[in-house]
Amino acid sequence: MQKILQYSLRKEYKLVLFDLDGTLTDPKEGIINSVQYALRQFGVEEKEENLLSFIGPPLQESFAEHFGWGEEQVTQAITYYREYFSERGMIENEVYEGISQLLEMLREEEKTLVVATSKPTVFAEKIAEHFQLSPYFSSIVGSNLDGTRRDKAEIIAYILEQYPTFKKDEIVMIGDRKHDLIGAMKNGVDSVGVEWGYGDRAELESAKATHVVASVEELQLLLKKTLQLEQQK
Repeated sequence: MQKILQYSLRKEYKLVLFDLDGTLTDPKEGIINSVQYALRQFGVEEKEENLLSFIGPPLQESFAEHFGWGEEQVTQAITYYREYFSERGMIENEVYEGISQLLEMLREEEKTLVVATSKPTVFAEKIAEHFQLSPYFSSIVGSNLDGTRRDKAEIIAYILEQYPTFKKDEIVMIGDRKHDLIGAMKNGVDSVGVEWGYGDRAELESAKATHVVASVEELQLLLKKTLQLEQQK
């Protein structure tokens, strides 16, 4: 049976930015438990399925939008959230299957990898260290504990300032929510929306992701530096 060889040339990304929650790790248990703990301090009970929107966006936005709270209540809610998260919630988490292998492949190809997350940097660093992801990344950049630099566009802009030698077309942002993709677009860089996280394909496409992938394997093929050779029988 004759084999048909198909070659696919892809843009080579050299600086790869990864969202953390919903992209590298599944933080559902820890985030939901932390939010529920915070809500209980206000006498509020909320079902898990109603809190999935908290995974990804900055907490300030989520508490304000979900409950219509003002700045004072939001600030107090975040304080309660961090009480639980810093003690238990951080490690109520797991790395998605195939991610470690993907990162190893990218490191072997000498790509520069950076975590770009709305989570406070101090927590993101501890999570990456706990799950043995730290060695793959040149830096881990998140928001500040005082609530500043929490917008994904701001975070990406800050990272680009730290890596001025890369051209815009050599940079890509990978994430599972619209905030990641919009942040990339505002900074003039490509984006990849991943479907295994907490944003569906409709959200990723409406945010104008450059690429959308359904699996870690698809992402690996997209990012792989060498010419892709697919064999079909």
